Order: sequence, then C-alpha cells, then structure tokens
Amino acid sequence: MSASKPSPKRAILWFRKDLRLADNAALATALDEGFEIIPLYIREPDKDETGPLGAAQAWWLHHSLKALAESLEKKGTRLTLRSGSAASVLHDLIAETKASAVFWNRRYDPPGIAIDKALKAKLSDDGIEVRSFAGQILHEPSKLMTNAGGNFRVYTPFWKALDGAGEPPEPIPAPKALPTLDSWPETEALSDWQMLPTRPNWAKGFESEWQPGEAGAHKRLAAFVKTGLKGYRTRRDFPGEAHVSMLSPHLALGEISPAAVWDATRDLPDDYSTEDYIHFRKELVWRDFSYHLLFHFPELARKNWNAKFDGFPWEHAPEKLKAWQKGQTGYPIVDAGMRQLWQTGFMHNRVRMIVASFLIKDLLIDWREGERWFRDTLVDADPASNAASWQWVAGSGADASPFFRIFNPITQGEKFDPEGVYVRRFVPELKAMPAKFIHRPFDAPLLVLKEAGVSLGKTYPKPIVDHGKARDVAMAAFQGLKVE
Repeated sequence: MSASKPSPKRAILWFRKDLRLADNAALATALDEGFEIIPLYIREPDKDETGPLGAAQAWWLHHSLKALAESLEKKGTRLTLRSGSAASVLHDLIAETKASAVFWNRRYDPPGIAIDKALKAKLSDDGIEVRSFAGQILHEPSKLMTNAGGNFRVYTPFWKALDGAGEPPEPIPAPKALPTLDSWPETEALSDWQMLPTRPNWAKGFESEWQPGEAGAHKRLAAFVKTGLKGYRTRRDFPGEAHVSMLSPHLALGEISPAAVWDATRDLPDDYSTEDYIHFRKELVWRDFSYHLLFHFPELARKNWNAKFDGFPWEHAPEKLKAWQKGQTGYPIVDAGMRQLWQTGFMHNRVRMIVASFLIKDLLIDWREGERWFRDTLVDADPASNAASWQWVAGSGADASPFFRIFNPITQGEKFDPEGVYVRRFVPELKAMPAKFIHRPFDAPLLVLKEAGVSLGKTYPKPIVDHGKARDVAMAAFQGLKVE
C-alpha cells in the first residue's frame, strides 16, 4: 500500500498597498520556504479606512488589481477577491483552503496598524503562522530614532539618519513562475466592486495619462531616469517641463517599491549630476518622513501638529472653496493646477504648494478642507504625504514652512511658468494671452484682452480676492495667535 501524499504547505499572500510581484518580501519569503500561495486582496469595509482614499484612487485601484490579476495568471496562479472584514475573510479562506500561514507586507497607517496587530494576535492564537515584512517605505518608524532615542520632527536630521543607515538592499526580482493549485477559491468579480465612474465618467482624462499597474510603474521610472532626472534639481519646479517622476500614484499602491526607485539612481553614467539624483532621493525620503510623522502622530490628517494653531480664525467660505476646487479663482496658475487635478488626478508638486498656500492664506480656509479635496481627487492620495504636506504649507506641521511664507500666485506663475506653457494647457481660454499678461490677465489693457478673446468675468473669472489685501489679513490673523 503506497504512502499517502503529504498535504502541501499553503500560505495566503494578502496583498494590500503592495500590488506588485517584484521586490515583494512577503511573496519571496513564502516561495523560498516552499509554500503554495493563495494570492488574496480584501476589500475591507469603508469604516476601516484601509482602502482607496478617494474616488480617483478607487479608479486607479480597479486598474491596478486588474493588472495584478493578469500578472499572476501569467505566472500560473490566480488572484482571489473578497469583501468584508479582514478577520472574517481570512477565517473563511483558511478553512476553505487549509492554509497554515498568512503572509503580508506591513502597513504604516494607524487604521491598518490597529487591524493588523489584532489580527496577528488572533490568527496566532488559532495556530496560524503569521509573517509580516518591511518594504513599503525605506525605514521602520519604530526603529529609526534620534540620538536621544526619540522620533524625528525635523526633516534634515531624518534624511541624514536614513542616508547614514546605509543603502537600501537591492530589490528582489519577480518570480519567474508561481505554484499552480489543484483548485481555486471562489472570487468576487472586480466589476461588481463598481470603482469606476460611469455617469458622468469624470475619469475619462485619466486613461491617456496613466498606465496603472506594476508594468506601468517600471515604464514610468525608466522614462524618468532617461529623460527627466537630468536637471531635476533646478528644473523640477517648472510645471511645463518633464522633470517630475510622476511615480507617486504607483508608490501609493505599492506597484513599485521605494527601494526599487532608489536602486534606479545607482551606478548612473557620468553625465548624470550627483546633485540631481541626490535631490530626487531626498524627495523620495520626504514620503518616508511623512510616514514617520503619521506613525508617531496618528491624528496628522485631523489635528494641527502644532496645537497653537488650534485657535486660528478660519473662515467659512463655501463659495470661495467651490471656486478654488473648480479652478475658477481668477489666478491662472492656481486655476491651472486645480484643473490639472480634476482632469488627470494629479498636480505638479510646485503647483500643489501654490494652490495650498492660496486656499489657506489668501482665502483663510482651513487646511483640512484642502486635504479632504486632495484625498478624494488625487490618484496618488496618500494618508501620510497628503496630511504632512498640507500641514507643512499651513505652518502647523512638523518642520513646517513658516506661516508668513505666503506664495504670491502671480509671481510664482511668472517665475516657474514664464511662457505660460502650463497655464495654456489647462486654462485654454487664456491660451492666446501674451506671456507678459498670462499670469495677470486682470492687469492687461482692454485691447490685449480683446485680441486674446478674453472677457474678464465672462470667459475667465475676475480674481475672487485681492492677493495683497488677503496677505495682510492672513498675517494679522497669524500674529494674533502668537505662534512660536
């Protein structure tokens, strides 16, 4: 009588915001240790706050999951989609598949941390092996400390500490093949999750701009290193030029690891400037710094880091907020940024600072209103970077820009979009304006406006505030706080 075949070791590989096969430590370890793998993605309840941050990122997630499923099928396996609490979904799937282990890559947002901690304890009590791995950011917030043993509050020492800790490990290649199971768990249909807009399809402009998924991430990275990295340090602030990586949405859902992005800046040819790739690395590390802040201050998106801003006299101005959201403020660089956001789900980083400064300091609207709008409309919405950056502009955050640094939307436009290339693309009603007046149409002579086909208040709005007067009001409000 022949001996019965031993049952295979099976592990559930729980994908979260790590939708990739390359440089995926959980996947690589499970394979190295001889597990059959059951790839899983859980659509957790909205109340858990672990899914896409807003509607734009839900669009991206749909396409990213589709790309991941296709990649897994090419490797010999399938992606299982389930809805529900992580605890209940994993309980059911373990029973169905006889899995003995669950592998995942760690999350660093407060809701994710809380769910994972409780889940790990429960599964372990049930005799299920649980393994978690790093790789979503470049450092572990619980381990990287100041010399005094505390958490970092200032970016420059954080950068020096992370940079001084040594180079990130080289990324792990994607597996050539994955084990094929005898039978597959039942899966929900991705289309049933209804993450794509229909009536109206406000995301129609996204499709020509983006290729969600791991392949799109690596394609974007290669193109940036080839054509955008040279001159990055000095040209990255010019929104009409191609010197930004546009990798942030791919990083937000983990289609590429930050270590893989860092690795692409190693061993560059001699004609690449050290200043360019070091500055790019510093921008990548700002994302890490933001997660460090969020890990140690979980209320980053809801509360001022500096509590002295709690008494700031914000205005309730719904009509002005709406004008800002729609790109109808009468300041071309602001309007171009807000329309780029609506049309593409993205906004150039310099322009993000300009539009944020305008909302907070020209309109005196609470930074949290801006954070909420960005959270819903950005494909790269990120719980750490979004909150940290808004608080940076507001002056209420860690290592923040001082409140009195108030961007002038006219001079910012003239400095960083001198010919109006960016404005002409996203504010087409101004495309015939001469460069001299493209950022200040309200100062243009009537003849110039007429020749450009612009009628202020009709084809393009008049400014909703006077920047000079608004600046004075903002400074008076700030000085009344006596913020240190």
